[in-house]
Amino acid sequence: MKYGYTRTSTKDKQDDDLQRRALIADGVSAKLIFADQVSGSKEARTRSGWANLDARLCGGDELVVWRIDRIGRSMIDVITTVNGLVHRGVEVRSLSDGIGPSTREGRLMLNLMATFAEYERELIQERVQAGVDAAKARGVKFGRPTPDAEKVALNLRTVKHLIDLEGLGVVDAARTVGWSKATYYRHRSAAGVS
Repeated sequence: MKYGYTRTSTKDKQDDDLQRRALIADGVSAKLIFADQVSGSKEARTRSGWANLDARLCGGDELVVWRIDRIGRSMIDVITTVNGLVHRGVEVRSLSDGIGPSTREGRLMLNLMATFAEYERELIQERVQAGVDAAKARGVKFGRPTPDAEKVALNLRTVKHLIDLEGLGVVDAARTVGWSKATYYRHRSAAGVS
C-alpha cells in the first residue's frame, strides 16, 4: 500500500496543498494521505496524524513525503523514525530530496543523515555536559536534596508510634507524614532503625 504524509507549521498557518498535489501526482490516493499541522520540533511519534499513519504502516508498504524534513525538523528524530520504518519493512521515499532506500543514492543519503544525526547527538551531549560542569563550578548541587535530619528523625518516630501504638499499617502511617512506604523504609534503614 502507498501512503503519504504532510506536515505544515502552525506558525504560518500554511496549508499542505503543494505537498498533497505532489503526493497525488506520484500515485498516492488522497484517502491515504495523513497530515499534521504542528511544529516540526515535536517528535514524529507525538503527532496525531503521524500516530494514525504509523499504526497502519506494515512491511511492504511505501511512505511518500514531499521532503524528508516533513517527518521532523531534528535530524535525530527524522533518522530514528525513518530507520524504524525501514526495519519494519516500510519503504520511505522523499520526492524532492531523492531520498529512498531503493536506490544507491537514496541509501547514501540515508546513511549520511544517520552520520549527521550521530554527530548532532554527540554535540548535544557535549553541550549538556559543559552546562553541568559550569553549574557545578558555580556551586550548584545536583540530585535529591539532603533531607533535614531532625525532620526525618521526627517522622520516623511518628510513623513508628502510629504503627506500634495506634495499630496503623505501614502505608497509612507513612502517608500521615507525607511519605510512601518505600521512603519510610529507606529512611529507617539509613538511620539504622529496625
